[in-house]
Amino acid sequence: MFESVGSLAAGPWVYAVVALSVLLDVFLPVLPSGVLVITAATAAAAGSGAAAAGRVPHEVPDILALILCAATASVLGDLVAYRLAWRGGERLDRAIARSRRLTTAQERLGEALARGGGALVVLARFAPAGRSIVSLCAGAAHRRARDFLPWSALAGLSWAGYSVALGYYGAQWLGATWLSTGVSLAALFGAGAAAGFLVRRRPAS
Repeated sequence: MFESVGSLAAGPWVYAVVALSVLLDVFLPVLPSGVLVITAATAAAAGSGAAAAGRVPHEVPDILALILCAATASVLGDLVAYRLAWRGGERLDRAIARSRRLTTAQERLGEALARGGGALVVLARFAPAGRSIVSLCAGAAHRRARDFLPWSALAGLSWAGYSVALGYYGAQWLGATWLSTGVSLAALFGAGAAAGFLVRRRPAS
């Protein structure tokens, strides 16, 4: 069972692949960063099960290291997008002004940060392209980094912990198979769809 899923995420290089994918998907939301995180967590669960049975598995990711790797890459990606948008100037402002979705997101984010609440930042991390919109809008609106980055860190840690937990416990309950990986991915995409719905329905004031 471990060979079918775990061998794809074996070896220390998986941390670099996960980090690069999570870092870049703030600019390219189509990158399968969630898929990679869940697959690596499934491999970790398979490896721990093999070790408990007295077999020596391939080198597999460590759960805590995987969470920290994905969360750190998430925050760094947010910071890069934030800084680029901060320096984007009038061109980026005009692009946001032409998009009702981006304009609304910028207004809601600004109000949320001004009230000292960043639940919108955390929620948007799970929504499709939500992370990109929030990071770019925060930078374009010149929101203070100390208001944005702590919520970005909480969002990244929440997303990474949830994704790793799905892969790890899915493999524990269903076995390290493609079925457990598929179920875990369905739960991740379901959370993203729910987050997207809540972000759209969230009142602006």
